[in-house]
Amino acid sequence: MIKDFSYLIKDKGFKVTQIRKDILGIFSNDCKPINAEYIYKVLKNKKTNLVTIYRTLVSFEKEGILKRVDLHKESVYYELVDDHHHHHIICLYCKKVYNFNGCKEDSDLLISKALKQNKDFNSISHHSFDLFGICKKCSKK
Repeated sequence: MIKDFSYLIKDKGFKVTQIRKDILGIFSNDCKPINAEYIYKVLKNKKTNLVTIYRTLVSFEKEGILKRVDLHKESVYYELVDDHHHHHIICLYCKKVYNFNGCKEDSDLLISKALKQNKDFNSISHHSFDLFGICKKCSKK
């Protein structure tokens, strides 16, 4: 887990500021998709505002530091881009998000089938695969 993001921020052409390091630190600590509102609550004592947080998230996404995660919620969520390929299981009731691994073999087959069925595409650059259901805790209610 990265503790100091100064090198990454500088390497991507940004000025290294404490707020940028703090934002990335939240992603590193939580290891789950996060939205701007959550970051704002965590950083409420750091004298920042939502506009700065939104701009920072969009900039980090454009530079490949963060990726957008579609959790079918009202807010936009992000997570750190890393070499650890994973997907999500989202509870429809409590909205808790869990990570899972293991799509590599199946996704290659699915991509191959998709390309055969859709002759207008030459290749697939990436994919998104999330599952929605009811967690055990919510199913007991």
